[in-house]
Amino acid sequence: MPGRSMPVVLFNSVDSSLSSLKNCQTYINTGMEIATNVALDLLETESDLEEVKNMESVMLEYAAMDRALNQFIQAVEDVTHKIRQDQPDTIPDLKELVKVTFDELQMTNVDVDLKSNDKYVQFKEQLRDLGHRIGVRTDTESQGSLEQLDEDIAVTQSQVNFICPVTQMEMKVPVKNKVCGHVYEEEAILKMIQNRHQKNKQARCPKIGCDHSDMKESDLVLDTFLKRTIENQNKLKAMHQS
Repeated sequence: MPGRSMPVVLFNSVDSSLSSLKNCQTYINTGMEIATNVALDLLETESDLEEVKNMESVMLEYAAMDRALNQFIQAVEDVTHKIRQDQPDTIPDLKELVKVTFDELQMTNVDVDLKSNDKYVQFKEQLRDLGHRIGVRTDTESQGSLEQLDEDIAVTQSQVNFICPVTQMEMKVPVKNKVCGHVYEEEAILKMIQNRHQKNKQARCPKIGCDHSDMKESDLVLDTFLKRTIENQNKLKAMHQS
């Protein structure tokens, strides 16, 4: 009968549960960040590479949890959306419908997709960057691929610029622009982007000569390796001065 509505309590309960599930994403992200830092520490101290590979396995496990969580959330949202839309005479078995939908989503999963997880990709990039800088091969890429990677990452620690193009001061929390590759102090670049957007204008990359003219906050990722490099450089300076 048109115009009828499902019990509000039902959907309120579902929405509350979804909110709790989405909070779990924070714990997964934190776990991946810890695993990344442990792997970088192991590599930097020239520990057994097998231990670094173990951290990679941990990252893939987190990626699998992340995928399962997102698929379960999608299943719940799809089922509740359909019920809201169809408004059946009797309340269906939500648990069973969600299970069926979740199982269908999981049937499309393949392990190789886990390596497309954003944080796993960043993990591999940071390991490669550090490995090339200290002369350690971190994975099983072919020699040809490594040579190509050397051309793409032709940067040595002495060439790294620690100065933010916005503040013209040494960075403390460097973030990298995924679009153009330039790096900035996090607080300064976020403030710049927000100020431009508040004026309904696009934010251009402040690096001289860069043609990236529509920066967004979502373009920025923490440059963990550069942050560690800056911290280590400052420690060395402090040791020499003492």
